[in-house]
Amino acid sequence: MYDYAHGQSDSIEGITHSICTLEFEDHRPLYDWFCEALGIYHPQQIEFDRLNLTYTLLSKRKLLQLVKEGRVSGWDDPRMPTLAGIRRRGYTPEAIRNFCKSIGVSKTNGTIELGLLEHHLREDLNRRAPRVMAVIRPLRVVIDNYPEGQVDHLEAGNNPEDASAGTRLVPFSKVLYIEQDDFREVPPKQYYRLSPGKEVRLRYGYFITCTSVVKNDQAEVTEIHCTYDPATRGGNAPDGRKVKSTIHWVSAEHAIEAEVRIYETLFAKPDPNQTEEGQDVLDNLNPHSLEIIPTAKLEPSLKDAAAYSGYQFERLGYFSVDPDTRPGKLVFNRTVALRDTWAKIEKREKSGR
Repeated sequence: MYDYAHGQSDSIEGITHSICTLEFEDHRPLYDWFCEALGIYHPQQIEFDRLNLTYTLLSKRKLLQLVKEGRVSGWDDPRMPTLAGIRRRGYTPEAIRNFCKSIGVSKTNGTIELGLLEHHLREDLNRRAPRVMAVIRPLRVVIDNYPEGQVDHLEAGNNPEDASAGTRLVPFSKVLYIEQDDFREVPPKQYYRLSPGKEVRLRYGYFITCTSVVKNDQAEVTEIHCTYDPATRGGNAPDGRKVKSTIHWVSAEHAIEAEVRIYETLFAKPDPNQTEEGQDVLDNLNPHSLEIIPTAKLEPSLKDAAAYSGYQFERLGYFSVDPDTRPGKLVFNRTVALRDTWAKIEKREKSGR
């Protein structure tokens, strides 16, 4: 009955080219025969391969199962490969169009690397996303020789890819937050970020040197103390000395708090359909596909950020304001990390390794 109705439906609607996936190729002779036997307008059926992405399922039946079983929050869950889901996550129409242009249309079944889609997403967001500073996992920093009560306002660029985006002023004070990963009490080899006795550059700010640490009863570092060089404002030393690392920060006094949701792939295997005997596709769900960080610290310029607006959190990735945001409670979704795995894949393929 489907084959009988298919051609007639296309004919009634005035379809010129009925674009179908490859499983309809065997049905085309029947499609053509019905149109000719009935003497009706005859559209042309053309088949192409179905889009398959690694770590992704596009089966509506399986996606419905995810929603019904509560494995995701709904059809617009940012981990879902639906238009509502990827919009909520922060994908742009331009990135999706560029991805589709790059893969083209063929009649060969295959699977596209998710990294290629993310590559086009980063390329688009790099051009358009304003830069801001945010600390997702905060570590308190006290600058002992910075004047008590003083606040500097440092000039920061909004987007190095777009000179017309201008600049903004970022407050700097005696107590800051940096990322926990940007400090190691005992640094491993080739670790160039902050550690006792080591000097680093604060983005748009000053050189600082760690002098001591404060620990809790579990011997965890909860606070670090530093000194700063006031002559290095803007990030360069008049005497020409160099540092090997630049880290981002926010002023503790001026920071606003936000919930940040870190998303990974919904499935743990590149081919979610690859299952062991007795297993279901949903057994391949990634248990770490969502991490919620309730107390990230953001620069104050983000206070009134609107739902669906996108930003680059410097050194961390691209983030989009979730519609769950309410007055007094900002919620950000990570759209994609900064690391471009597809560029590495391309480089490896070009080198023949």
